[in-house]
Amino acid sequence: MAKQIAHFSLVALALCCLAFANEPKPLQDFCIADPNSSVNVNGMTCKNPMQVQANDFYFSGLHLMGNTSNPLGLSVTPVTVAQLPGLNTLGISMVRIDFAPWGINPPHTHPRATEIITVLEGSLQVGFVTSNPDNRLISKVLYKGDVFVFPVGLVHFQRNVGNQYAVVIGALSSQNPGAIIIGNAVFGSNPPISSDILAKAFQVDKKLVDQVKAKF
Repeated sequence: MAKQIAHFSLVALALCCLAFANEPKPLQDFCIADPNSSVNVNGMTCKNPMQVQANDFYFSGLHLMGNTSNPLGLSVTPVTVAQLPGLNTLGISMVRIDFAPWGINPPHTHPRATEIITVLEGSLQVGFVTSNPDNRLISKVLYKGDVFVFPVGLVHFQRNVGNQYAVVIGALSSQNPGAIIIGNAVFGSNPPISSDILAKAFQVDKKLVDQVKAKF
């Protein structure tokens, strides 16, 4: 009996920890984000419910192609709580990603969200890397109508592998998933990480690190 109680306690603890690993569920019908509030909370404070309007739940723009005339050949149109206040406390957001031919969404992570994407046009090579100690690459080429998921926090990427423009719609399990672009974070931090540290971390010459830093 004591073993059963101990086992139940461990399961309950695991489920409790799992529950708190995600954004909390709302305790009301909605909590429209109030960007003008001076109150600091983990998220956004709620707008007065009596002032809520239909536009608080509305966003228009995902039908528009983004500008991909940049070195990456990439445009990202986010729909997070910053663009759609009605997402506050609901634990979900969206994104449109446009790729020029052979454009790339470079290796990055979303620290607060799992991401699932659907290819609307074109073909993409996608992949993510598992955590230590394996660091195994899970990769696949996707075509129109295909779906792929990137687990929360893992480094992942997408690359257009065709000569036509590609379009992706994604959903993320956070109202504010965040994005850490690996190259920018490591080589373009402010203030910068010491070149000596990066040279030793990547086992390369310090001059090469300085050259890479100049790109960011």
